[in-house]
Amino acid sequence: MQIIKRVPVKQILTESSRQALNDRFNKKYDQLDNECQQLLFEQRKMERNKEFNQNDIRQRFSKELRLRKERMKRLQYQIKQLETLPDGEELKVDEVETVVNIEEGDHYEELLKERQIVIKDGIVIRAR
Repeated sequence: MQIIKRVPVKQILTESSRQALNDRFNKKYDQLDNECQQLLFEQRKMERNKEFNQNDIRQRFSKELRLRKERMKRLQYQIKQLETLPDGEELKVDEVETVVNIEEGDHYEELLKERQIVIKDGIVIRAR
């Protein structure tokens, strides 16, 4: 049997990776901010149309806005960590899914033990 497990990807900070991550985080943040502005515009547009239930519109749009704002807060936290952590430290930058094979007789705890991928300047250093 196979199961899917989420595995964190950690980046070892160097000067070049720090700059690349900072650019990536800021770009994602700006994209989310633009999406929030677009959602607000679409919400106002739909609220003017009386064919739709106003409460449903507000609930759906507020949920989407809340999700994006939570992602923006996480990005702000990652940017702050990026600024404070020294070179050589690991910073969680992503999460990927992996397939784990489970057979009868396997130790369940061992299979689900925390795994992670560590990269440095775009090269996988460890997959533990």
